[in-house]
Amino acid sequence: MTRYRNFALFLALAAVWGSAFMAIKAGLAYFPPVLFAAVRYDIAGVLMLAYAAYVVDDPVPRGRGQWALVAVGATLMIAAYHAFLFVGELNTTSAAAAVVVSLSPVLTTGFARLLLPSERLTVAGVVGLLLGLLGVGILVQPDPSNLLAEDAVAKGLVFLAATAFALGSVLTRRIDAELPIETMEAWSMVFGALLMHVVSALLPNESLGAVVWTAESVAALLYLSVVASAAGFLVYFDLLERLGPIEINLVSYVAPVFAALSGWLFLEEVIGVATVVGFLVIFAGFLLIKRRTLVEEFGWLRRSVAER
Repeated sequence: MTRYRNFALFLALAAVWGSAFMAIKAGLAYFPPVLFAAVRYDIAGVLMLAYAAYVVDDPVPRGRGQWALVAVGATLMIAAYHAFLFVGELNTTSAAAAVVVSLSPVLTTGFARLLLPSERLTVAGVVGLLLGLLGVGILVQPDPSNLLAEDAVAKGLVFLAATAFALGSVLTRRIDAELPIETMEAWSMVFGALLMHVVSALLPNESLGAVVWTAESVAALLYLSVVASAAGFLVYFDLLERLGPIEINLVSYVAPVFAALSGWLFLEEVIGVATVVGFLVIFAGFLLIKRRTLVEEFGWLRRSVAER
């Protein structure tokens, strides 16, 4: 029964995080992009702080190391990731953005091999990393005569978002400090939102006056803040404890399916062949990099099938 519960929660999380790309795209019709991301995390940060205060004995980071974790999370995993993602989604589809973001686990492995002394990049790991980058190239399909085409630049910005998140996740492992994930996420959201407000204030076309308040814009904002961020991370915390980081990483490869379906259903976005092929190549790279760990993680499945 527990396994079925975990599977149901896994699918629910993939559906929520995948459809969040559609909600971002829908909300961008009414919000300036960086301000949209900032307001999203104003709301989500307050909700997560309340949750951290409820589940953690001391929800306030202490000492230089713990605040360094928050700083990395706020700067790279919240502010940089979401600012690049939201601006990039102005000129690309929900599915394409989700596929590029699914490269994050592959990039994380590459950064880990470079920045963590205990990690080593094998030949298979190098091939897997190159496959991931090839998948992005297939998806972007850059035109050498027009490298600054809107669609190519947009997907490049989403790639920078995935890179920022992957680098942040590795840098947090280099910092010699421990902090409950609920506390780190909450404070990272709060300070990440503040950083995005600063960036938004410096951009010429971003202001609260540019926001168009409609039922659709409010629905997109609340879905992203409450459902995708606050509720989504609660499910993530639960599954992380039950499944571990390797299995939960697979959410990144199920989410694009829901991003494509929700984008097609609600925004009439077309799912191109390049998007599908790019996704499959990126996923192949992930499987190659994580092949040994996945075999160990899913050993129970192989054994149960053999017993039957």
